[in-house]
Amino acid sequence: MDRYVVAGNPVEHSQSPFIHAEFARQTGQVMEYGRLLWPLEGFEDSLRALVASGAKGCNITVPFKFEAARVATRLSARAALAQAANVLSFDAEGWRGDNTDGIGLVRDIEHNAGVLLRGQRVLLIGAGGAAAGVLGPLLLAGPAEVVVANRTLHKAQVLVDRHRSAAAGALLRASTLADVGEGFYVVVNATASSLQGGAIPVSHQVLRPGALALDMMYGPASQGFLDWAAEHGATGRDGLGMLVEQAGAAFALWRGVRPDTAPVLAALRARMAQGPR
Repeated sequence: MDRYVVAGNPVEHSQSPFIHAEFARQTGQVMEYGRLLWPLEGFEDSLRALVASGAKGCNITVPFKFEAARVATRLSARAALAQAANVLSFDAEGWRGDNTDGIGLVRDIEHNAGVLLRGQRVLLIGAGGAAAGVLGPLLLAGPAEVVVANRTLHKAQVLVDRHRSAAAGALLRASTLADVGEGFYVVVNATASSLQGGAIPVSHQVLRPGALALDMMYGPASQGFLDWAAEHGATGRDGLGMLVEQAGAAFALWRGVRPDTAPVLAALRARMAQGPR
């Protein structure tokens, strides 16, 4: 039986095994999918052991996405631009790295939330691995402006400069958290502030009335951000839709068939509502 895993540290909270089991059942694919907790040191050794065990591929989660891109023998264009990979495939030609986070985010915003990005002003909060993985696909969706805001301006500027060629006419700029501007139609939190229980990293003035405010976190960690959005007249959305959509794209890369993500997202929300598992 073909074997896949999600690898990270921590990883016990991951819903990916449930998601991929649902995809496999839906599409009739014979496969198994599990979790692996890898030590923070020795990523490449852990990966080599996984490949030697006969696995066909893996999802990579925090904190290894940058390392996954560095050790891959081939990278997709979007993974090369992000310099981060969340999907690895193993075959006779080596280790292929891809990044489905951005296409998962865009699909969740446009298809599931029904918010078109074309011509809109978008604020991306954060400049780490999560932000790097989604900026390219966000730009390809055709917004009028994208601001990347980060605690340290230099890190945001480096990310913005690397994506200039992908801007496709959009105004793209870097900013500190205190100087982002006002009135964005879509605000995406790609920082770990929710996971750490920290304060919302930007002023509520970044939200225009009726804005979509999406936190990449999900479950209890995202609740503070969702409450903040609702308090200031925005529609809050957690990262479950993005999680399912990026998984659907990874599944299609591995198995050659695109699953229907809508029923899986509904099943996952129902599962999450029942509490921790």
